[in-house]
Amino acid sequence: MAGELEAHLQEAKAAGLTNRKNGKTSKKVKSLSGAFELETTRDRSGSFEPVVLPKRQLIITAELEEKVFGLYDLGVSTRDITKYVKEMYPMDISAATLSAITDKVIPAMNEWRNRPLASVYAFVYLDCMPYKVREGSSVVTRAIYNILGVSLAGTKDLIGMYLSESEGAKFWLSVLTDLKNRGVEDMLIACIDGLKGFPKAIAAVFPKTEIQTCLVHLDR
Repeated sequence: MAGELEAHLQEAKAAGLTNRKNGKTSKKVKSLSGAFELETTRDRSGSFEPVVLPKRQLIITAELEEKVFGLYDLGVSTRDITKYVKEMYPMDISAATLSAITDKVIPAMNEWRNRPLASVYAFVYLDCMPYKVREGSSVVTRAIYNILGVSLAGTKDLIGMYLSESEGAKFWLSVLTDLKNRGVEDMLIACIDGLKGFPKAIAAVFPKTEIQTCLVHLDR
C-alpha cells in the first residue's frame, strides 16, 4: 500500500497536481491468518484509492467473500455462515460485516431482475416452487415464481424469479404484467400447471397466447 501511494503521488506530480502524504491512519483488518491493526499513510487531497485493500474494506481476502457469496446463494442463514467462518478461519465476522458483503450482490441482482426482455418467446414455462425460510423463531413456507422462456431461435432464458408468501392467480397477474412492462409482447405457447384462474390471468395480459396445461417442474 505504501508503494501504491508513492506511485499515486508520482503520477499526480507528473500531471502537475499538488498532493503529498498527510499523516497516518489505522484500522483493524481481518485476514485468514487472524485480525491485525493495519497502519496506512494518507494523502493530502484524499484522491488515493488503494487496490491491495480498498478504503472501508475490513477483510483482506477475496476468497472468503466468494465463499460467503456461495453459501448465501445456497440459502444458508447468516447465523450458519458466521458459524462456518468461525470454524474454518481464525476470525469472527459480525452480522453488520456479513450484511455488507452480501449486500454487494443486490445491485447486480436488481439489474438482472429489471433487464429488458425479448419481444416474443416461442415457449414460456411458468411454475411456482415452495421453499422454507426462517422468520424469527419459526420456519414458514414461501413461494418463488419461476419463468423460463425459450426464444424463437431455441435458446433458453430464465426470464425472472419473483418472491411471494404463496401461489395465486392474482400474483401471477402482477408477474405477467411486469414481463410485459419489460418488453414481452407475445408468448406463443405458455406451459402452466392446473392452478385455478391461471389461464385467465395470462389471457388478461397476453390474449393471443396459446395455453398448455402440463406438469411443470422448473426446480428440477
